[in-house]
Amino acid sequence: MKRVILNAVLTLSLVLFASVSTGREAMLMSEDPKLEARLDELSHELRCMVCQNESLASSRAELADDLRSEVRELLRSGKSDREIKDFLVSRYGDFVLYNPEVKPLTWVLWFGPFVLLVIAVIFLGMYLRQRRALAAPEAMSDDERKRAKQLLKG
Repeated sequence: MKRVILNAVLTLSLVLFASVSTGREAMLMSEDPKLEARLDELSHELRCMVCQNESLASSRAELADDLRSEVRELLRSGKSDREIKDFLVSRYGDFVLYNPEVKPLTWVLWFGPFVLLVIAVIFLGMYLRQRRALAAPEAMSDDERKRAKQLLKG
């Protein structure tokens, strides 16, 4: 009985130790609440390069922490939001922006899904038209009608 209790205590302590050792230290926030508000607003407009479907604000990846720290330092150095976005775009490309600008390089991102939808609708229309043409019987000529009547009577 003592052995079971000892094993349970050891297992519990190992589980607790493992959970404590995997946690990361929380990022220190700035003393300036205005700067943190700008960081929060800006990080909602930036994409996490690891997660890709999460904003920088909601991502918990280590790279996201690094990018938030870098953005915080750029904000402290007096850069505007536009300058920070331009810096990140020059470094990581337009993909870092959650809503990239509409320009020739990003047309595929903005208009690609709509173009694919239009192409799919066109092909669906062509397919249905061909299918309807194959299923519809051809009109019979007068001679064919007479011959059909004779065959049915005789």
